[in-house]
Amino acid sequence: MKAVTWQGRRKIEVATVPDPQVVHPTDAVIEVTTTGLCGSDLHLYEVLGPFLDAGDILGHEPMGVVAEVGTEVRRLKVGDRVVVPFNVSCGSCFMCERGLHSQCETTQVHEYGNGASLFGYTKLYGQVPGGQAEYLRVPFADALPIPVPEGPPDDRFVYLSDVLPTAWQAVVYADVPPGGSLAVLGLGPIGDMCTRIAAHRGADTVIGIDLVPERLARAAGHGVEVYDLTQYGDELVEAVRKATGGRGPDAVIDAVGMEAHGSVGVAAVQTATGLLPDALASALMRKAGVDRLGALRLAIELVRRGGTLSLSGVYGGAADPLPLLTMFDKQIQLRMGQANVRRWVDDLLPLLTDEDPLGVDGFATHHLPLDDAPRAYADFQGKRDSMVKVLFHP
Repeated sequence: MKAVTWQGRRKIEVATVPDPQVVHPTDAVIEVTTTGLCGSDLHLYEVLGPFLDAGDILGHEPMGVVAEVGTEVRRLKVGDRVVVPFNVSCGSCFMCERGLHSQCETTQVHEYGNGASLFGYTKLYGQVPGGQAEYLRVPFADALPIPVPEGPPDDRFVYLSDVLPTAWQAVVYADVPPGGSLAVLGLGPIGDMCTRIAAHRGADTVIGIDLVPERLARAAGHGVEVYDLTQYGDELVEAVRKATGGRGPDAVIDAVGMEAHGSVGVAAVQTATGLLPDALASALMRKAGVDRLGALRLAIELVRRGGTLSLSGVYGGAADPLPLLTMFDKQIQLRMGQANVRRWVDDLLPLLTDEDPLGVDGFATHHLPLDDAPRAYADFQGKRDSMVKVLFHP
């Protein structure tokens, strides 16, 4: 089969690899019909190479049709249409039963002291072959895949794999009071969807902050009050405070993560880390700070006293300094973590109706064949061609 493979820093290739097989009787194999390119994939493209091997299959946002099932699979059959969450979670352990599927005890990566395995996401999270491919092996087939109805196009459901539950959890964790205010830093796919969900859940003021004109225009088209970071600069905090009663927003979501703009020194460290031998680079990344913290520091400054910060952007360093004195003094509540995808499915499925209140049908900016993946990765990272959300069609 064809699959998108990592071959080195900024080097993506579509290669022919062996077809996946049913390994355990509880497995299924799906034929992938649509699979997304996520902002988190860019961390693999640029920074997290020390935790990848050449040939690793990328991608964690797939959906498709069941092609084969193991002998112990009871709830799925060949031909069923399913979405696959990015967490590899068993559904029955202590953590899964408490809705913490990203901490699944069955698939935790003990070698690195990390939570549940993820599809297509480095040795840190199990080195599980990903979903940017023609076929995908799916463990725990009776518990993990999300069955979806026939009829509507894939765009209606594919975001259940990551975008929708990640954004939903970020907004739930932000705990915006009824009629309250929320600022979202970064208007990529997750940040954009956060603004839509926040408005749907009753936030009165939704503010979006970015520096890419197309992303700002896209959010403004959905009623978001947008601020261009390049225009406001050091005056941004004061401008947002004026828009929120002089206090700042009740909550701020950081949807940016480790590769935020504006931290030249850490950008140089990231680049240098990518040039080190893997053993040295991985040790440095696990023990030292390699994140650009501009967005997180801005979030801390923006949020009102007693407000909440919700982190959905991925951070990778282990020792990044935070302004704990400011956080303590402002009595900031901080919530974060990988999305517990399966936990939020029952909340989200009723919204994927013909009325389409979250605008999923038109959410993708690009539909591309899998063969275009190398160019898509480069364009997405470079914020070219008005690219916000890419869906591949194997």
